[in-house]
Amino acid sequence: APESLMQALEDLDYLAALDNNGNLSELGIIMSEFPLDPQLSKSLLASCEFECVDEMLTIAAMVTAPSCFLQAPPGTEEIARSCWRRFSHPAGDHCTLINVFNAFKAATANPTQPGNTEKWCRDYFLSCSALSMAEMIRAELVEIMKRIELPISEPDFGSEENLLSIKKALLSGYFMHIARDVDGSGNYLMLTHKQVAQLHPFSSYYNTRRIPEWVLFYEFSISEGNSIRVVSEISPHLFAELVPQYYFSNLPPSESKDILQEVINHLAPVSATKEEQK
Repeated sequence: APESLMQALEDLDYLAALDNNGNLSELGIIMSEFPLDPQLSKSLLASCEFECVDEMLTIAAMVTAPSCFLQAPPGTEEIARSCWRRFSHPAGDHCTLINVFNAFKAATANPTQPGNTEKWCRDYFLSCSALSMAEMIRAELVEIMKRIELPISEPDFGSEENLLSIKKALLSGYFMHIARDVDGSGNYLMLTHKQVAQLHPFSSYYNTRRIPEWVLFYEFSISEGNSIRVVSEISPHLFAELVPQYYFSNLPPSESKDILQEVINHLAPVSATKEEQK
């Protein structure tokens, strides 16, 4: 549909993947080397700048592969959720996926008996095939990074600086996927259009006391009950720091936009001072 085509071109423009003539920019050409969604490609390239490539490669592989969480049989939902909590990360679902992948790799590397990996996955209500596919996707992405001579930073997962870098890399590509909890009960209103969504049941925030106000999400699914999948908490200040101004100015009016505008106005004098110092 023409509307879909225009929206796609607009999104590529926001991601700086197009030049003024509508052709692929230098950044867009590099992004197109990866068999990923443009937003994910942009986040992966941004991770080179923020030195969290190893972690971003894992996230990219895990969200590209099918969901690693299995639908628990009736009556075992709480057991499954209890198993998944072992991998839960306070920074959100993206880091939780890194924990799951690292645990799977550890189980694969140290088999105590034949079929141990499959049993480990069953015990934790995880899909062995999805995790194996994520492993293959990650290896393919590493090969592409090496072929086009992009730097791959050393793993540093867990440090405060690394977690901040991951969120910056994610925001570089997913600034269009931001939502705010408008009433404190998990009803998230998306910035791009006035659509309300709830957390997906596989989210580490689902059925917890602590529901973040501002989140970045990987995708919005109408078929799964208007839910947002793979979400991580972000701060309005971090969003204001990384969002392209021309994208922000095109957002429809909303209370969330007003809140963010105040944050941007507050940051503006600080940014001007930094420029003067440079």
